[in-house]
Amino acid sequence: MTRKFRLSLKITVEANPYYYYLNTIKHLKMSSGGVITQMLTLVPIKEGFLKDLEIYAEENSVPIIHKEVSDLLKVLLKVQKPKRILEVGCAIGYSSIFFATIIGKDADIITVERNEKMIEKAKENIKLAGFDNNITILEGDAEEKLSQVQGEFDLIFIDAAKGQYKLFFDLVIDKLKDGGLLVSDNILYKGMVAHDDFVVRRKKTIVKRMRNYLDYICNCDYLSTSLVPIGDGVALSYKESKRGDVDGIK
Repeated sequence: MTRKFRLSLKITVEANPYYYYLNTIKHLKMSSGGVITQMLTLVPIKEGFLKDLEIYAEENSVPIIHKEVSDLLKVLLKVQKPKRILEVGCAIGYSSIFFATIIGKDADIITVERNEKMIEKAKENIKLAGFDNNITILEGDAEEKLSQVQGEFDLIFIDAAKGQYKLFFDLVIDKLKDGGLLVSDNILYKGMVAHDDFVVRRKKTIVKRMRNYLDYICNCDYLSTSLVPIGDGVALSYKESKRGDVDGIK
């Protein structure tokens, strides 16, 4: 990782009060006074089935997209109007159902998951939400299943093993159409990616790999990438052109 890139991440955390937000506060043990309290009151509370899934996720320690990240994605979905979405990391199906709820009955979503218990719960949730004809779960290892996926996608969402984002990227980027959007969630990894002071020793390899991944997508000549410090960090990458011979970071 370049010094310039590391410095920019450090400045983001130290200078941007919006980063001291929700779950990140508990991990970094930081406080921004009344700013957070006020901002939390501005985050809309979901209703209906999505709210039920949020409660289930919290009670069962299932990771799903942060509320403020879902609000950002909702705006992006309404602007971009994607029809075909590829998701890496399904869990209980929350994000797939969220995407389908915004897009509507024209949604065509493929999601990958290998955890059998998660798959069973996701299938149940997707059926209850009425999107079993719109969401397809590929069951098994992401590396194997993603190589079998055909066609192009308007949006690709990565929210799986944090130490494998570059691998997932290599498997999906050619499936993202020109003008498509790649969304990488949880890229600050509880603040550890942003600053060495927060790194837990047993997570050093994951942090190093995530930093390398961010360095790659921020310097890739066919992507325009923005790192947004909300939730646990989200990277938005707009694909400018077809993938060429670009020197990357392994």
